[in-house]
Amino acid sequence: MPRGRYSLHDPHDHTPLAEEHFQCAPGPSGWRYVSRLTTPTGDHLGSVDLALDELGRPIRLELHAADWQVRGAAVDGVTWVRTDPTGVHATEGNARAHAFTGTSPAFLVATTRLLRLTPSAPATRVRLVALTDPVLAPRTVDQSWALVDREAHATDNGPLVVDEYQVTTLDTGEQHAVHIAGDVVLAAPGIELEDLESPPSVFPATATEPDPGA
Repeated sequence: MPRGRYSLHDPHDHTPLAEEHFQCAPGPSGWRYVSRLTTPTGDHLGSVDLALDELGRPIRLELHAADWQVRGAAVDGVTWVRTDPTGVHATEGNARAHAFTGTSPAFLVATTRLLRLTPSAPATRVRLVALTDPVLAPRTVDQSWALVDREAHATDNGPLVVDEYQVTTLDTGEQHAVHIAGDVVLAAPGIELEDLESPPSVFPATATEPDPGA
């Protein structure tokens, strides 16, 4: 069960935004990630609880940020309920999308679990609902993901397989690289892995790749 800490920063000017203390693990029904976020000075900022099924679909999502809350799941695409800080007003949303995304590294791992790309596969388009800080406002984004490299690095615990993805935001054409080992993000724009207490989990191989259609 990997447990560690990410630092989150503005990808443009590198302003520190948060520390994300996480733990995650695959299980018999999929994968789960939980974390708590603090400000750079240590104050509570929010939390993430994401569970995926064996095909990588979000079966439960609960986000907290600045007293805002979102609960969501893959239902008729993806469906969510967003609650304001007072707890009085809640709005429901639905989109014909494949999954959720946001600032947490959990969403990058979740997207790779959904797509199950191989180095020889062409780039795959995916539609995601982005829940943006600080108020978890939802917006739909289209991305293209390609697995451009896979390397095994020798470690004291055996080979560590690192996947490099090229991610393209389709409405702007902006591209960036994401490096993931198992269920841990090693590097991505705005994300740095600062501490890891145990090796990343190794997901079981699948005989066929699932269709990530909504």
